Amino acid sequence: MRNFSSIDTSYIEPQHYNWAAMVQNTNTFESYHIRNKNGHEYFFSPDPSYKLGPYFGWRWVFLGYTVDLVHLGASDKKQDFNLSLYSNQIGVDLFYRKSGNDYHIAGIDLGKKFDTSAMKNVDFKDLSSSIKGFNLYYIFNHRKFSYPAAYAQSTRQKRSCGSVIAGIGYTKHSLNINWTSLKELASSRLSTEAVAELDSSMTFSNIDYSAYNISGGYAYNWVFARNFLFDISAQACLAYKRATNEVKSSNLKDFLDFDFRNLNIDGIVRSSVVWNNNRWFAGCSSVWQFITYHRKEFYTNNIFGNLYFYVGFNFGKR
Repeated sequence: MRNFSSIDTSYIEPQHYNWAAMVQNTNTFESYHIRNKNGHEYFFSPDPSYKLGPYFGWRWVFLGYTVDLVHLGASDKKQDFNLSLYSNQIGVDLFYRKSGNDYHIAGIDLGKKFDTSAMKNVDFKDLSSSIKGFNLYYIFNHRKFSYPAAYAQSTRQKRSCGSVIAGIGYTKHSLNINWTSLKELASSRLSTEAVAELDSSMTFSNIDYSAYNISGGYAYNWVFARNFLFDISAQACLAYKRATNEVKSSNLKDFLDFDFRNLNIDGIVRSSVVWNNNRWFAGCSSVWQFITYHRKEFYTNNIFGNLYFYVGFNFGKR
């Protein structure tokens, strides 16, 4: 265990306290982009969530609860769970998101001949989505580079340093859209010609698929001033995706029925700015995932992420 958590103290300063407390603001964003075989494009996004709440930590365990200030007291059924574990060598992201009924149409593009601006920012409640999964990654230069310094404030990066990272992951996606409802909404706002152009091929009601990925990338901690740190991390993910109706059973033979058309490129980007003088800390960080899914009939791109602002202090010296 000592070898697993060993660090080079000329680059990383370990935590000197057992306990921590902080207040965190969590902002959640999401968007869906769908394109059919005729080049028609649809953009959907829910209202962002702005949450605030307290967090308490003991060494590497940090738990808290935030209240959604936007949907306070509303009947929205949105659910959001995120758990990230940062150690010297290994990082883990667990996530589960389920949409509520607050989607709106960010835009529709049926070609240059049709004006669809009347549909922009219109509420559209007949869309629901969910995503769940995990990312597991390994930090190669873990003795000199500290992910916890950038995202968990449990150590301090003293000198600038970077590291190659690699990992694996799994996600399960579900997207349900009532296209009949969308056409009815369009008929009251768009011209007859534009409504007629809405492709009849966009009649599938749900998109369900699983994705298995391997990833690789690079992360860098820049100590640009005393007690300050800026981190940027990017991973490209080679993902193998199969629709639910393509998986006939759970047998290994079905999984090995490999098809290169099911390979897509996804991405994960993290960034962080931290001020930490060992006793007090403050900063902001973000985690974004970019997920694509290609089929012969359509293309989807999903972007979701969290932006965090926090301030806190450590106590109970070791």
